[in-house]
Amino acid sequence: MSEHMSDKTYRSPDQRLEEKKKSESPWSIVLNGLLFENPALRLILGICPLLAVTISAKSSLFMGFAVIFVLTGSEFIVSLLRHVIPVKVRIPAFITIIAGFVTIVQLVVSAYLPALNESLGIYIPLIVVNCVVLARAETFASKRSPAYSVLDGLSMGGGFTLALLMMGSIREILGAGTFFDVKLPLFGSVIEPIMFFSLPPGGFFVFGICIIIMQWVVIRIKRITANKNKTVLAESETDESACSSCGACSICRESEVK
Repeated sequence: MSEHMSDKTYRSPDQRLEEKKKSESPWSIVLNGLLFENPALRLILGICPLLAVTISAKSSLFMGFAVIFVLTGSEFIVSLLRHVIPVKVRIPAFITIIAGFVTIVQLVVSAYLPALNESLGIYIPLIVVNCVVLARAETFASKRSPAYSVLDGLSMGGGFTLALLMMGSIREILGAGTFFDVKLPLFGSVIEPIMFFSLPPGGFFVFGICIIIMQWVVIRIKRITANKNKTVLAESETDESACSSCGACSICRESEVK
């Protein structure tokens, strides 16, 4: 192998197996959903409800809870039936399962939270065609066990809820001077609310700011992790070289004899 080839272009079979195990661990699934593969701020999926319902933090939070319920429930059922559903009709089957959970959410919200039902409007039924839900059912739940699928639904739904809550909080605080419909004392007397953040252009502006923040956080985490791995690798190489040169232990003496 040439000297200019680095470890970034070549991985041994053992290294690839180890990387695959790490990528499928519960902790990595949680981190992917919340940070590294955040469906809204990293994969840029489900933008329509993200921009439409984030005028207030309250509606954003309830929309996030609805997505978590639908995503977790649909992934669980899809995973249970992954060996039963024929491949040719898997997409219609997934949509039918998702529609069942969305119907449950819509009936509960309309019965017990009519004001919230009016504020969210058509965006609750549109969860059926939300690309986040369908994408996770196709790419993850149809290939993994029910336990991992539930964890993926919770993490991906939590990441989507985090994005909704970030945007809803920023837009409500700056656009209306309130937070969860509670008027903030600073606004009105010292600072006037900026109507721009309550309008659609403000939604796109805040969305871009949230993407920048998430990108910065992910880059920082990756740099810190890479530096820690380099330090551990350097220490292990130093220990191995020192051990091989000392000749004190039985292992070193045996290697010298050989």
